[in-house]
Amino acid sequence: MNRKRSKGKQNKDKKSQSSAGVPVPDRRTMEKTLSDIGKLIDEREFNSIEEINAFLKNVIASGKVPQPSKQGSALEQAQDIMYDAWDSSGKQRAELARHALEISKDCADAYVLLAEETARSLEEANNLYEQGMKAGERALGPQVFEEEVGHFWGIIETRPYMRARLGLAQCLWSLGERKQAIEHYTDMLRLNPGDNQGIRYILVSCLLEEGLDAALGDLFKQYEDDGATTWLYSRVLWVFRSEGPSIKATKYLKEALKQNRFVPSYLLGEKRLPMRMPEYISFGDENEAVVYADKATKAWQKTAGALEWLAGSLSKRSEGT
Repeated sequence: MNRKRSKGKQNKDKKSQSSAGVPVPDRRTMEKTLSDIGKLIDEREFNSIEEINAFLKNVIASGKVPQPSKQGSALEQAQDIMYDAWDSSGKQRAELARHALEISKDCADAYVLLAEETARSLEEANNLYEQGMKAGERALGPQVFEEEVGHFWGIIETRPYMRARLGLAQCLWSLGERKQAIEHYTDMLRLNPGDNQGIRYILVSCLLEEGLDAALGDLFKQYEDDGATTWLYSRVLWVFRSEGPSIKATKYLKEALKQNRFVPSYLLGEKRLPMRMPEYISFGDENEAVVYADKATKAWQKTAGALEWLAGSLSKRSEGT
């Protein structure tokens, strides 16, 4: 199997509507370009990295990536169908996913799409994601899991597996299988500590809700420079649990408020969460606060005195004391 590394960030995958009602392309289709470039490089014989860079420069200058001339394996053909599926709409998406599975049962992304768009229950989605994860394991083989730890997601072929495993973990959590979900999230960060999928933000909320403070300490240490709203407010609650209304907790709260001032209104119930979560968020905006509060409110409520301390701290700030 040819493994092509690339950097990227996890984005919302499913096709949606923009505010103007125009379909927003599924961002997973962007991987097709990276895949095609990798295949083109494999088809040619380059004598140096300089020759590869010159080739890539010409491709970029042309504005269009030529299609690989060689027909790929059954799995590669199935994956190409999935790129078409993500670029389609309506029932055709699921039809193409089923066609991909007819070509290769190891096409993890086909199971992911079917879980997203055809599952009628959490149990059914859970089963499809699990099949997708197992398909990804078969497609990658044991050697990849031994040699590429720390580089997952940077390798294009690992992404379907990682998408399926994320979906499975989310289903397991919702089904009450919380220990299993946490184990999946933790191991995914081991495979890909760069965390392009934002796993740590899900995991930190899970650990807070389950009261696993020791594991939280390890996670905060691993990503100690993270300045996202979820991270900062979760750190506040974690410190409050162990130290109460300490100087350190107050210091961290000030940092969190500086990053996003909208969060307390939702945690304290002054504002109600919307029925649907926002499609897009920006650092420090109200949508980011909504997404955090949706995941973290239970953990704050379960921590004795936390919300009262938060309300009191805000009151003191407004009074200038």
